Amino acid sequence: MLRAAGYEVLVPDHDACCGLTWISTGQLDGARKRLTHLLEVLGPYAVNGVPIVGLEPSCTAVLRSDLLDLLPDDPRAVAVARATRTLAELLTAPAPVGPGERWTPPDLSDVTAVVQPHCHHHAVMTFTADQELLRAGASFSTLAGCCGLAGNFGMEAGHYDVSVQVAERALLPALREAAPGDVLLADGYSCRTQADQLGGVQGVHLAELLASHLPG
Repeated sequence: MLRAAGYEVLVPDHDACCGLTWISTGQLDGARKRLTHLLEVLGPYAVNGVPIVGLEPSCTAVLRSDLLDLLPDDPRAVAVARATRTLAELLTAPAPVGPGERWTPPDLSDVTAVVQPHCHHHAVMTFTADQELLRAGASFSTLAGCCGLAGNFGMEAGHYDVSVQVAERALLPALREAAPGDVLLADGYSCRTQADQLGGVQGVHLAELLASHLPG
C-alpha cells in the first residue's frame, strides 16, 4: 500500500521492540534496555529524516511519548519521537513527508465500518487523520471507549469479568448490531483479539482496508 502511494519502504534488518510489555508490567529497566536497542536500529533513519511508520498504536505511542520519559537524555529519542507517525498521519501529512498529489486515497464508497480506535489513539496520537482518510467515501461509526482487553490487563487472572464488562459498553453491542458485510476497523491487536474472542468477528487494520481497495 505504501509503495502504491509512492514510497520506498525500508524494513529494518534487526528487531526493534518498543518495550511496552515491560512498561505495562512495571519493569522499567528492562524497557530502557529494549528502547536503547531500538534507538540503535531506528535512530539512524530518524536523524536522516526518514519517517517511521508505527502500525500498532500502542507501540507507536511508546515511541511518541514513553520513549522520551524513559530516555530523556538521548538525542536519538527526540529524533525518533518526532519521526514516528501512524499510517494515517503519514498519508495525510503535507508533502514532502506525505504523498501529496502523487497519491489519491482509494475509493471506500462500498465500505460500511464499525471503527474501534485504540486507547492510545485517544491518549497520545488522536484519531483525526484516520477519520480524514475514511471520509473518502466510507460510511462509518466511531466507537468511544476501551475494548476491554487493554494489552496484558484482560489476560491476567481475575480481570476477565471486568474485561468483558468494558467490551459490553460499546464494542460488543456494535458488533451484534452490525449488518452482514460491515467491516470492523481496528488497528490495535488487543482490540482485534477482543472482537475475535468475545464476538467472533475478525477485524482489519487500516492498511489492510486501504490495500484491498487499491485500483487494479
